[in-house]
Amino acid sequence: MRLRRALTPLLPAAAYAALSVADSIAAGRRSTSARRLRHVLKPALMPALTTAFLAGTREGPRPGTRVLHTGTAVGQAFSWGGDVALLGSGQRAFLTGVGSFFGAHVAYVGAFLSVRGAPADHDTAGLKAALAVWLTAGPVLSHAAGRKDPALRVPVAAYATILSGMFATSCMLDPALPARARRTMKAGTALFVISDTVLAAQMFLRDEPSPFLESLVMTTYTAGQGLIAAGVAQAT
Repeated sequence: MRLRRALTPLLPAAAYAALSVADSIAAGRRSTSARRLRHVLKPALMPALTTAFLAGTREGPRPGTRVLHTGTAVGQAFSWGGDVALLGSGQRAFLTGVGSFFGAHVAYVGAFLSVRGAPADHDTAGLKAALAVWLTAGPVLSHAAGRKDPALRVPVAAYATILSGMFATSCMLDPALPARARRTMKAGTALFVISDTVLAAQMFLRDEPSPFLESLVMTTYTAGQGLIAAGVAQAT
């Protein structure tokens, strides 16, 4: 019985790790077979992660962390929608993906704010970093997106705002939560910011896509999502 309990979250977590590695490699390939493989791998990422997350917290969240727990699961659901949408091509697929991930970040922001600490306990260095990202990368990338298509300027600016806000709220967590859980969540949101920033730079600042950057986007994205889920599981 104990072995089965231990394996329940570990098996889907191992599946998520394997899918993440395989999809990150496939993202850097330009072959037709790699693109077809990604249509199988990428949509399977979030279901595997959510299965591991819910299995690891099957006894229910601790008092005061229910919104953190639920918001994380909702964020993963919206992320799945973004993953699937971004497998497509064209402006419609891109905007659908941006909208889905915007919803994911709103869910994460709500989850983190539900367990925020007093202002004196906030990570001021992290908050300054979030502000710096918003004030620098946000305007640069939204301007670059607007040069390619004026219709993208506002959605990219709005997305940069919620992305920075998601990282900022992970720097405001209640110190009553386990320190390891807080560090893990913050590392996850930081990797999420890096992933989306690299993705936007790849799309709007480069003339030709870089296979290395494509792999880097997925590596940091899947690691970020995994760390957020692990940190929340530790906290709840």
